Amino acid sequence: MFRYALIGVGIVAIVPVAWLAWWLLSPLFITQEVNEEFPLAARATVPDHMTVADVEEVMSAAAGLERPVSENMPAMAASEANAPQAQLSGQFQDADSFHRGSGTATIYDLGTDGERILRLEDFKVTNGPDLRVLLANVSNPEGHSDLANAGYVELGKLKGNVGSQNYEIPADVSLDDVKSVVIYCNPFRVVFSVAGLEASET
Repeated sequence: MFRYALIGVGIVAIVPVAWLAWWLLSPLFITQEVNEEFPLAARATVPDHMTVADVEEVMSAAAGLERPVSENMPAMAASEANAPQAQLSGQFQDADSFHRGSGTATIYDLGTDGERILRLEDFKVTNGPDLRVLLANVSNPEGHSDLANAGYVELGKLKGNVGSQNYEIPADVSLDDVKSVVIYCNPFRVVFSVAGLEASET
């Protein structure tokens, strides 16, 4: 009877350990692909009674409809003064021989009420547990201590380790301080890939 009790205790102890091991290691064998379009509302004029999010929702819904027309649709493109502008950009680099990354990181001013996004394109990085997207105040951080000393802003969880994706940048973030985009493993405090940022020529 005592032996069966020990077996039961052992099983109870093994289950959470096995779950934790799976959570930590399974991303290494899984590819999560995300392909987001550049925000539709970035090239639209936002009416006074609507927000950019409202316009994005309406335009996304309309994009899925087929509606024949017999006349030209009114132009919705923004003027040059408030068209999206690339502010900073850079290429992702491998952090080491195991943690690898590639693709382009670009910060855009959407020209609508000062809203900005970080866009990752042709992006690919080694997958891992709980990866986060950071804007760092240092060009090439090698680890947690570099990030902690220089300062950083977290934009959220990485949506996918492959594919193009968008991240909103808080209004209080000064781009003068931002030097790189970092893909960072939160539980292990490991840098997976870094894109050093420079003023965009486009």
